[in-house]
Amino acid sequence: MEKVYEKKAITGAEAVAYAMKQINPDVVAAYPITPQTPIVEYFAKFVADGEVDTEMIPVESEHSAMSAVVGAAAAGARAMTATSANGLALMHEIVYIAASTRLPIVMPVVNRALSAPINIHCDHSDAMAERDSGWIQFYVENNQEAYDLTILAVKLAEHEDVRLPVMVNLDGFIISHGVEPVELYPDDLVKEFVGEPKPLYPLLDTEHPVTYGPLDLYDYYFEHKRQQIEAMDNVKKIFPKVAEEFEKTFGKRYDFVEQYKLDDADYVMVALGSTNSTVKYVVDWLREEGFKVGLLKVWMFRPFPKEQIQSILVGRKGVVVLDRSASFGAEPPLYEAIKSALYEAAVRPALGSYIYGLGGRDIKAEEIRKAFEDAINGNLIVDEQRFLGLRE
Repeated sequence: MEKVYEKKAITGAEAVAYAMKQINPDVVAAYPITPQTPIVEYFAKFVADGEVDTEMIPVESEHSAMSAVVGAAAAGARAMTATSANGLALMHEIVYIAASTRLPIVMPVVNRALSAPINIHCDHSDAMAERDSGWIQFYVENNQEAYDLTILAVKLAEHEDVRLPVMVNLDGFIISHGVEPVELYPDDLVKEFVGEPKPLYPLLDTEHPVTYGPLDLYDYYFEHKRQQIEAMDNVKKIFPKVAEEFEKTFGKRYDFVEQYKLDDADYVMVALGSTNSTVKYVVDWLREEGFKVGLLKVWMFRPFPKEQIQSILVGRKGVVVLDRSASFGAEPPLYEAIKSALYEAAVRPALGSYIYGLGGRDIKAEEIRKAFEDAINGNLIVDEQRFLGLRE
């Protein structure tokens, strides 16, 4: 039986902050940056009103925010922060340190274009710049998913076979400031699901002293990187179990990817984030006209679910990949990953790459339809970079 919960019309930022309130982390350190700022503003109100026990640390920069939560997590605390774009770029050094030190930090990232020129609107260039940093990466379609995956991320990050930080990526303004109905779960259910934090090797355990961040030259650095690789591989085994527990508790199902009308689809579009809602509309539109099209929405981009994507896409006639970011001098990130996943297929589908929406430009249903029509009409050319919504 489907579980029914209270629904509230709230922004994605408020949904994430509400999840953080229910998680009740020990430490949150943050610095404001548009369009992330409302997350921490909402959460700061929960702190001021005494609704959480969190130690809230206002810092002088995003570099300091990540440094503070690294220190807190190493001490044994459950620690969180949030950021966006240039703030994430400023964290870059410490983002790597958080993953390499195997600290289960959860960080909502409100995706925004990187400068220059200065732009405060959505694309995925900020998180894509960190895709090889060792963080697990989720991308959400809507406010409900932003709420759900913030909760789920804590359980995944803290699993003893994972112990890696997690980014929950939500599209700037589109999700962070857009209002939608969100089902909010009872506090006790969330508390039971995330459980109490179980620190491993905390600095404050003086009976068992440990060292964090030592000099690690060629004697052992290579072995430590291999351990990180193994931890990322473990995510593919552990995430389905955590997702199954989430479904049993809250009635919502998550996976590495979502399949939308793919059972008999000849032509498949692959995308990240809020654009998936528009793609679903276009899939329905084309289905009404008799075209066998479908959507493969990627929830988890790191670790990349190669095997599952292979099994879904092999045998299709055409695959269209949408990227809301560019990789200068190389193929766009999602397209590159999909192309690589299909390399081992004996018979590969036609494959097309489309960049769209940089700097927050709207993506229109007619533009998505045009990309589908390229596939349907046999007009996909591998490695030919195309653009949707670009002015001539």
